[in-house]
Amino acid sequence: MQQTLTYDTPGRSTRDITRDIDAVVRDAGIETGLAHVFIKHTSASLMICENADPTVREDVETWMSRTVPDGDPMYVHTMEGPDDMPGHIRSILTGMDVTVPITDGRLNLGTWQGIYLYEHRSSRHTRQVVVTLTSAS
Repeated sequence: MQQTLTYDTPGRSTRDITRDIDAVVRDAGIETGLAHVFIKHTSASLMICENADPTVREDVETWMSRTVPDGDPMYVHTMEGPDDMPGHIRSILTGMDVTVPITDGRLNLGTWQGIYLYEHRSSRHTRQVVVTLTSAS
């Protein structure tokens, strides 16, 4: 089973997409298996992160902005602006896919875990996320 979800982002931000992925799992009727979630872009990523306190994601962004600053003169690739190359580096660091076990027909995440789409560009974008489900039976 495979489904593509589309999201409009407001610019650099994180968006909890856990419920959307869990809905795909429920609709598929898979009791035990794996959910592979993949974003089809090179300047946005996916991450499993704390879902109770949004300051965790703020701190991640603070660290990212210091580690991978926009407009750094060392970047050669600046075709689409000062956030272009940092967006690529950020997505490499955080990853373009996550795999989560499915148990009893639901994503088997920890109590404080959520799946987030992490937009690394400063302007709005439309992002596609492919959810591929594999049943253990």
